[in-house]
Amino acid sequence: MAFLELNQVSKGYGFGASRAEVLHDINLSITEGEFVAIVGYSGAGKTTLMSLIAGLQRPDEGSVTLRGEPVTEPGPDRAIVFQNYSLLPWLSVHDNIALAVNEVFSAWPADQRREQVEKHIAMVNLTPARDKKPHELSGGMRQRVSVARALAMDPKILLLDEPLSALDALTRAVLQDEIARIWSESRKTVVLITNDVDEGIMVADRIIPLSAGPRATLGPSVTVDIERPRDRKALNHDSRFKDIRKEIIGYLLGQGGRPKASVTRKLVLPDIEPEDLNQSRSLFRSLRTPRRRSEVKEERVEVE
Repeated sequence: MAFLELNQVSKGYGFGASRAEVLHDINLSITEGEFVAIVGYSGAGKTTLMSLIAGLQRPDEGSVTLRGEPVTEPGPDRAIVFQNYSLLPWLSVHDNIALAVNEVFSAWPADQRREQVEKHIAMVNLTPARDKKPHELSGGMRQRVSVARALAMDPKILLLDEPLSALDALTRAVLQDEIARIWSESRKTVVLITNDVDEGIMVADRIIPLSAGPRATLGPSVTVDIERPRDRKALNHDSRFKDIRKEIIGYLLGQGGRPKASVTRKLVLPDIEPEDLNQSRSLFRSLRTPRRRSEVKEERVEVE
C-alpha cells in the first residue's frame, strides 16, 4: 500500500458554461520517506493539487488517501509551507514556532515543548535570530521560520508549495541546499511544487511533470538517480542531470505543453451584381484608361 495515493482525481471550479476544469485524472503514488517534486507551468493547477493533498479542498472525482485513510480535511499530519511566509508579524521567531508546537502537542510538558521549538530553530540555523520579529528578517530567513514551524509539528508529510519562488536567485540556491540537508536529517515524506526543473533535480528523489491546463494531468515520472549530497557546480557537468532535465523539459514543451490555438473562420462574400452590367463595364474601362494631364483638375485646399 502506498503511503500517499491519489487515484483518478479531478478538480474544477464554477458551474455550467463558466466552469473551468483544472485537474483531470491525476494518479500519484508516493512511498514513505520519499522526496517528490512536481514541476509544471504557472496556472496549471499545482497549488490546487497541493490543496487536495493538504485536505483544504475535496476532489470532484477520485480519492486522496494517506496510509489507506481518506483525506477529507486539514490536519497536523500534513504541514504546508506556502509561497508567502504566513508568519504572525507581532510574534518572534521563537513564538511563531511555539504557537504551532503548543497547539499540536498541548499534552506535552512545557520543557518538552520548549525543547522541540529550540531544536527546530537550530535546524534552520536561526538561533541567533530567535527573538527577532518577521520585519527584522530577510525573505530567506522568514521562509526558514516557515519551514521550521512546519517541521516542528512533526507531520507525516511536508508539503512545499513553491516556497522559494519569491526569493532572489542566490538566496533560493542557499535554501535549496538547506531543504536538501533538512530532508536528509529528518527523512520526512516531502512533496515539492515548483516551476523550476533544476530545483527539482537538486533536491528530489523523483520528478513528475504536470501538463499545462486546462485539464492538467501528471506526465511520466522520472527518477533522479544522482548521488547525494548533490554539488550544484558538479551537476552542470553531470550527464545524468542533463538527461533528466532534457526529458522533463521535453515533455513540458511537447506532449504536456499548451495546445496551439486553432481558429477556423468561414469567409462569406456578398453575392452582388450591378443593376446595369453595360454601365459597369464602361465605368471599369474608364478607370483603366489613363487621363491626360490637361484633364486632371487641381483641387486647392486651404487650411486655416
